[in-house]
Amino acid sequence: MRESRDFAVTVLVLAVLGVAAGVVWSLVAPRAPYVALDGGPALADPSTQALVAADGWFAVITGAVGLAVGLVGFVLSRGRSPAVLAGLAGGGLVAAFLARWIGGVVNLGTAHVAAPVAGGPAVPGALELTASGVLVTCPLLAVGLYGLLLGLGLYRDDDPVPSPPPL
Repeated sequence: MRESRDFAVTVLVLAVLGVAAGVVWSLVAPRAPYVALDGGPALADPSTQALVAADGWFAVITGAVGLAVGLVGFVLSRGRSPAVLAGLAGGGLVAAFLARWIGGVVNLGTAHVAAPVAGGPAVPGALELTASGVLVTCPLLAVGLYGLLLGLGLYRDDDPVPSPPPL
């Protein structure tokens, strides 16, 4: 029963943090500018780095969340709960997908246009990930830090240097 509770609490905390991370991502990540043409929306500035920058900001924000919850999860569980470790992995994925969804819906960022746009006024496009691999940043860093701390703790518990025999 306790293991189920630990897992559920870990996933729930990560889900809430994922929503907060999505809002922060929406606030700080640049949005690519688009212009409305007859054939549909098109990038206003093809040389923009906003698409790559948005992926980078997502990785930084969710990575910071992953490191924080990995450390807190280890400290609170004293490194003895496989349910917390599983919750970090599953909840980290939930947090990443929620951050991606919330970040695309909230629209707090601004569009940056490097050159004048022909064809009409530029509008900020929806925030989205172009590199789906950054979705694993949060769970990877959370589980990795938990495992590293667990390994260091086990190494410290094991005395690798034997004591000299008494004289």
